[in-house]
Amino acid sequence: MNKYIKCFLHRGLVCSGFGPIVVGFIYLVVELTGQELDIGGTQLCLTIVSSYLLAFIHAGASVFNQIEEWSHLKCTTCHFLTLYFAYAVCYLLNTWIPFKKEVLLMFSVIFFFCYFAVWVSVVISIKLISKKMNKKLKDLGE
Repeated sequence: MNKYIKCFLHRGLVCSGFGPIVVGFIYLVVELTGQELDIGGTQLCLTIVSSYLLAFIHAGASVFNQIEEWSHLKCTTCHFLTLYFAYAVCYLLNTWIPFKKEVLLMFSVIFFFCYFAVWVSVVISIKLISKKMNKKLKDLGE
């Protein structure tokens, strides 16, 4: 089995348990704010399984950045598309968003801008950290 597939599966399995925990906290916060939750067992099960799968895919998709043969653009595009389709399908299956063209367009725009904001934050953080590390290495070498 390809080492990247193994890494995807390993990362997904390690982190996927956090999805249902997040769902539990969301329901807790909603209940603590006085909102009434009217959710059946089927919907609750679908929500838990969906959040597990989203966490699995989200964690596993980070493997794209480890493929040295790929350009940064290809890695980022694959990562973005994997997450976009996973979230879109999950949101539609759970009826968290309706299957309407204008809603899907709004979801897509919001997803793109959120992804871009996180991506820019990560790139800036990595550049700052590597700059500090390079300076320390340079200082050690003198």
